[in-house]
Amino acid sequence: MSASLLPSHPQVAVIGAGNMGGAMLARLCEAGWAVSVCDLDPARQAQAMACGAQPKPTPGAAVQGLTPDGVVLIAVVDAAQTWAVLTGAQGALAGLKPGHTVMLCPTLSPQDVIEVGARLRSDGVHCIDAPMSGGPARARDGSMSLMVACEDAVFERHAALLQTLSHKIFRISAQVGDGAKTKLVNNLLAAIHLTGVAESLALAERMGLNPTTTLAVMAQSSGQSWIASDRMPRALAGDFAPRAHVTLLEKDTRLAMDMAGAVGFDAALGALARDAFAQASAGGLAQEDDAALLKWMRLNR
Repeated sequence: MSASLLPSHPQVAVIGAGNMGGAMLARLCEAGWAVSVCDLDPARQAQAMACGAQPKPTPGAAVQGLTPDGVVLIAVVDAAQTWAVLTGAQGALAGLKPGHTVMLCPTLSPQDVIEVGARLRSDGVHCIDAPMSGGPARARDGSMSLMVACEDAVFERHAALLQTLSHKIFRISAQVGDGAKTKLVNNLLAAIHLTGVAESLALAERMGLNPTTTLAVMAQSSGQSWIASDRMPRALAGDFAPRAHVTLLEKDTRLAMDMAGAVGFDAALGALARDAFAQASAGGLAQEDDAALLKWMRLNR
């Protein structure tokens, strides 16, 4: 028997097998972990089954039979979906036992993460605050970033799982909620970068420059950023198929600005990025890739 399938090895229930959750699930299955999965989309369930996961109809069913130190990995979109997974009809929380662990991977507000952690703790369930960054391809190959905040003992207990998921684990603190803060600060900067490069390329086009050549200059010069190099080549090729919808950075920048406001910080550049994504979303680009911000800049600058 593979060492990863020994009885002492924690089982994992993945709730949400979308772009990121599905990539993490595929990585776990490939590494030999025992994985159950629940996703409301039958196509996502089928993809997870093809990877070797055991499909379950509800979050509650997905956690049945978890090993005593089993983990529920939640990879949904927002706080409402997270609470529904845990406490909704046939939710996971009713089936969790003391010693189980919930790993929160969505981008949530720090307050939401703190409240979820407190609710879990009241039932003896551990919480790992572990938002992720890098996109589906990097989640699949383990090169995404995980920003981890949890008690030291919980971190040590689930080190093997975390290391399977990511080669770039950042140990933020022992305080649940600090991972969410770090993720929002990071995503605010990513949104500022993406807003800036979209505006710059739209300006280059307006002046008659070749945007592909301009982007090549940026990629090797002082204007370089990871998100520009990742998003803009396909945007210039007219490929706006969603890897990360505009709505995600719309949400994340809103949460980040709410967080800044709560501590009395005037994040002026962040406000500009938040407004750009909100306007692009309202302008009909909500379900396109966030690189579609270039479309919005072309029309509105």
